[in-house]
Amino acid sequence: MTTTPLTTTLAAAPQGVNGVALAVFVFFFLAVTVMGFLAARWRKAEQSANLDEWGLGGRSFGTWVTWFLLGGDLYTAYTFVAVPAAIYTAGAAGFFAVPYTILVYPLIFTFLPRLWSVSHRHGYVTTSDFVRGRFGSKGLSLAVALTGLLATMPYIALQLVGIQAVLDVLGVGGGADANWFVKDLPLLIAFAVLAAYTYSSGLRAPALIAFVKDGLIYLVIVVAIIYIPIKLGGFGEIFHAAKDTLAVHGPTGKPRGELASGPNAQWAYATLALGSALALFMYPHSITATLSSRSRNVIRRNTTILPLYSLMLGLLALLGFMAIKAGTDTHGNAQLAIPQLFEDMFPSWFAGVAFAAIGIGALVPAAIMSIAAANLFTRNVYKDFLKPDATPEQEHKVAKLVSLLVKVGALAFVLTMDKTVAINFQLLGGIWILQTMPALVGGLFTRWFHRWALLAGWAVGMVYGTLAAYGVASPTQKHFGGSNAQIPGIGEIGYIGLTAFVLNVVVTVVLTFVLKALKAPEGTDETSPGDYTADVGDAGVTADLPPATAGAPAGH
Repeated sequence: MTTTPLTTTLAAAPQGVNGVALAVFVFFFLAVTVMGFLAARWRKAEQSANLDEWGLGGRSFGTWVTWFLLGGDLYTAYTFVAVPAAIYTAGAAGFFAVPYTILVYPLIFTFLPRLWSVSHRHGYVTTSDFVRGRFGSKGLSLAVALTGLLATMPYIALQLVGIQAVLDVLGVGGGADANWFVKDLPLLIAFAVLAAYTYSSGLRAPALIAFVKDGLIYLVIVVAIIYIPIKLGGFGEIFHAAKDTLAVHGPTGKPRGELASGPNAQWAYATLALGSALALFMYPHSITATLSSRSRNVIRRNTTILPLYSLMLGLLALLGFMAIKAGTDTHGNAQLAIPQLFEDMFPSWFAGVAFAAIGIGALVPAAIMSIAAANLFTRNVYKDFLKPDATPEQEHKVAKLVSLLVKVGALAFVLTMDKTVAINFQLLGGIWILQTMPALVGGLFTRWFHRWALLAGWAVGMVYGTLAAYGVASPTQKHFGGSNAQIPGIGEIGYIGLTAFVLNVVVTVVLTFVLKALKAPEGTDETSPGDYTADVGDAGVTADLPPATAGAPAGH
């Protein structure tokens, strides 16, 4: 999920080890590790050495597995940490995540079933596969793939940041003065385990672990939303304390934040919510979880029940206000607000459960994201440009190796750079990934757009979005200090990604008219109208898939 920047110094909070909480955390971590490796045998097909089996779980997941997988994919550990931390830092601005997760589901109801149908008809594994088949353009497909890879890398890094926040509060990092190996050893161990079972089990591992992850998160939030307010004197006291604290003027001479958004923040709030909603299902990991489902109706049902996670997110966001009322000491690192709140308010054993929910909440999406990135590279870089005659077994091998390299890159990002950099690149990734929407969603409904116009519109959106974000300063940095800037021609402050998207669409439409008038070659469309509404059982839906996929067992 897209997050707001936290303009605080991200320093670890040195403290003693909470032995009981750590023991509970380790218990759950070991349990899901075992599940991750056992998942390799879960619904395994006879011929499993192909990308459909490893990267899409054999396209066999039913409604509930898909629901937990998508929930585990979209509502991550960093969501658990960053949304209430943003509210702890700035107040109402952090609530943008709640309306955008409400807006997104009616939007995806209109196009995800169409993407599932055409992908199953033709054996597409990634959105770039579809774009190449629809517009007959490897160049446009490559642009979409590279954008997905760029946007996914910092997203994976932020999951590791979420784990690191929990480890800091648990006190197992050795403190700020410890040498790098002792300080980072727990994170290295978590990374090694994640890499091992993802390599072994593919998408089945996070699909199975997602049941535990989401169950723990729901349990922790329900307990927190009842137990903590009782200890703090009720919600009236919590909101009163938050209002007074956020109204205090900071070093910039302005209030720290607002309990409710004022008129000056409405454009920024609304455009950020809308732009984030449009971008969420452009991310490769969202599409990977979607295409793993066994039927078109599974996707349609999931768009109706996934909003339950939005309810959970709204309750989670309130924890930011509770941390203000509780006087939570974050040691200058706002990301520690919620883990530290749990440490301070819960008995040690339940704090361990809460930390396990956050930690496992990082493992599931990090696994899916690395698999999605591996699928993109394998299909749309390796197979399209490096080895067009690659066999399914070769694709399978390359994808597994790339999934490891992606996680190594994310780990290096976290260990060598300030955490603020990871946050800023994730914000930039949201701006970038939105620029793939005209090609993907537009292509699902019409062939009118010209492939060269789509590529030009994408380039304009990427360049404008990157330069505009580069020019945003914050109290702690000169560049990439946020995702909002002045909207040209309107004068209001709004989300850069949405402005870039509008420019993208304008350029695409204008150039399409020009290129069609010049009769520029439009490429070959390998799809047909019936492909977009086909379901399992219709002629051709499984016929074009690899044998292991066509014979995969159905899931529930």
